[in-house]
Order: sequence, then C-alpha cells, then structure tokens
Amino acid sequence: MGWTKKQSLLALMMVVTGSINTLSTKWADEIEAVNSAGEKAHFVHPYFQTEGMFIGEMLCMLAFYIMRCMERRQRREQVEMSPSTTQSTKFPKYIFLLPAFCDTLATSTMYLGLTLTFASSFQMLRGAVIVFTGLLSVAFLGRKIQWFQWLGIVVIIAGLIIVGVSDVLGPTNYSGYTTNGIITGDLLIIAAQVVTASQMVIEEKFVLGHDVPPLLAVGWEGVFGFTIMTILIIPFNFIDGGIFAQNPSGTLEDVPDAFYQIGTTPLLLVPILGNIISIAFFNFAGVSVTKELSATTRMVLDSVRTLVVWAVSVLIPWQKFQYLQPVGFVILIIGMMLYNDIVILPFCRSKGWIRPTETPEDTEPVIAASSSSTASARIVEADKRGIDNPGSTVEVM
Repeated sequence: MGWTKKQSLLALMMVVTGSINTLSTKWADEIEAVNSAGEKAHFVHPYFQTEGMFIGEMLCMLAFYIMRCMERRQRREQVEMSPSTTQSTKFPKYIFLLPAFCDTLATSTMYLGLTLTFASSFQMLRGAVIVFTGLLSVAFLGRKIQWFQWLGIVVIIAGLIIVGVSDVLGPTNYSGYTTNGIITGDLLIIAAQVVTASQMVIEEKFVLGHDVPPLLAVGWEGVFGFTIMTILIIPFNFIDGGIFAQNPSGTLEDVPDAFYQIGTTPLLLVPILGNIISIAFFNFAGVSVTKELSATTRMVLDSVRTLVVWAVSVLIPWQKFQYLQPVGFVILIIGMMLYNDIVILPFCRSKGWIRPTETPEDTEPVIAASSSSTASARIVEADKRGIDNPGSTVEVM
C-alpha cells in the first residue's frame, strides 16, 4: 500500500527541513561580514547559533499547545478527554535539566566543529552516535547487544574511518579549510556524539517512566538548554578562546560582535532564522512521520537528508568531490541497517540465507539522533508497541 498525500508531504518536510538544519548553520558560517574590528570575516559564532537551535526547540512547545487546543476543540462535545491530553503536562519538569545540559554541550561542540570542517562530514560523522549509544546502553542500562548489532557497530566504525580519511585526502586550503582544522573539526563532532549518546541513555533511564508528549519534551529541553547556554555564554565572552577564537576579541564567543556582523550584513538573518524555523518544523515532521508511518521510516528519511547535505555541499560548491566520501556514506547506511535489523537482514531471512531470530526486548535498536534533543530509543519502543498518538513518543532533532 502506497503512502497517502499527507504521509508523502510529511516525509518530504522531514527531509527538507532536516537538511536545512545543517545547511543553514553552515551557510551562516560561510557568510563574510564586517565585524566589530572593521574587518571582513566569516560569521564564526557557534555558541550564538546554539542559542538559535534552542529557540527552535522551544517553538515545539508552542506547536504542542496549539495542537492540544485543537484536540480539545474537536472533543468538546465528549464527556471525557483522551488520556494523552489529560496526562500530557503531569510530569516533573526538572527531569529535562541534565539531558538539556548534555544537549547544550553536544550541540555547541558540534557547531564549533562545523566551523572547521565540511557540512557533509558533519552530517555523516554524527552516525557515530549509534556506536556510543549501544556501548553505553550495555554499560548503564543492562542491555544485551546481539551479533547483528555488533556487526552493525563494526561496519559503522569502518564508514566513519572512511569519511574521516576522505576529509584528510581531500583538497587542502579549499574555501579556507586546512588539514589540521578539518581533523580537529571531525574529532570535535565525533567527541560530541559521546555526549549525545550519554544524553540518550540518561533520558531513557529517567524520562521514559513519564508519559511526556514528544513536542512538549523537545520544548522543555529547549527551555532548559537556552537557559544553560545563556548563562554559559556570558563568561565565554571573557574567556580566551585560544586556537578556537575566530572573533576580534579572541574569546570563546563574542555576542556583541555577532550582532554587529548581523547589523552590517542583514543577509545573515536568513540562515539564522531559517535554522530556527526548520528545527521546529523538523521535530514536528519527525513526530508525525513516526506516528503516521514508523520509526524505521524515520531513520531511512534521516539518512536521505545526509545524502542531500552532501550533494548540496558539492554542488554549491562548499567542498570538492572526493570519491571516498560517498563510499563512507554507503557503508554507514549499511551499518545502520544492520544495527537496526532492517532491509538487509529481513531480506536474508526471507531468502532462507540466515535463521529467523527474535529480538529480545532488552536489545531494541537505537536510531541515530539528528541534532540534539530527546532519546531516539523511545521512538523505537513506542513504534514496537503500536502506539499511534503524538503524546506517546519522543522525537529527536
């Protein structure tokens, strides 16, 4: 049975807005604007852009309450409200504080890495989150990883190595990139996946016990994340940034300089506001895709946007074509399919090439996070239960 027009539109929205998330952030990094020192320089303000990401997440809370009001209006003639509506806000908000801190650290580190490397590498290297989430789930959640999940992890690591090598072998000093800078950026992005994986494990351990609507969960993480980043960004304006300082003051962040560059080059508002809006719509589309189709479909679409980011980066061109990068991408996709037990292994079982096996409840697969936000494992869990309301799963950015 084919997709309906609504489902096709949601899938397209998820791919487009998901791609815009990365491309708009990188576009802002690539724009040159006169800074507070009177010099023309790239807009390198990763922590300032992290604030924008959290604003986008907070918009998801607004979307949730709008949808909630619409549900109430549709059911105003009924005597009882649905459980998903009456229980939607009855949970302790502080449970999102620690995940939001991880979100802040991971996203700001990834955005810092993005200023040093290619957008396509940024998107592909984030596949490392599956490796770290799987290992941390074994250590802290008592999960058991089956043979095909270990195989998937090995294949994913191979894909990550190939992507990293493609960056090193690619042209140096292209669009201002250097080999050392690219390596540093790639390592920062991979290191951020450890934090993102920790966030997922923390959320699964402390958040899964509460029936939190996905959009509301993303919204509260946005609130806490924005608050944490706002507090941290104040001292960042005075701390020496060392090799990472790319602003006139030489500090980790220079918020006045960011606003100054926006003032001199209003074009910067397009990618900045575009990123905020796309993040909100991406979360909404992701939640809807999981509800209307499945968590597996969501993972496939998430892989498609990685391909879109790479294709756009080559066509603009923000980078030159390097044959190893699409090879690494394909291997990453194969690893994710093996880990999540989709397409490849089911096909092999249908042909009788391998014995059918049942996946125990404690080995449920983990879908890669897209940017930051709530635990992907919950999507899979809800999808397995056949839950079909937006208040039962938590989507990722």
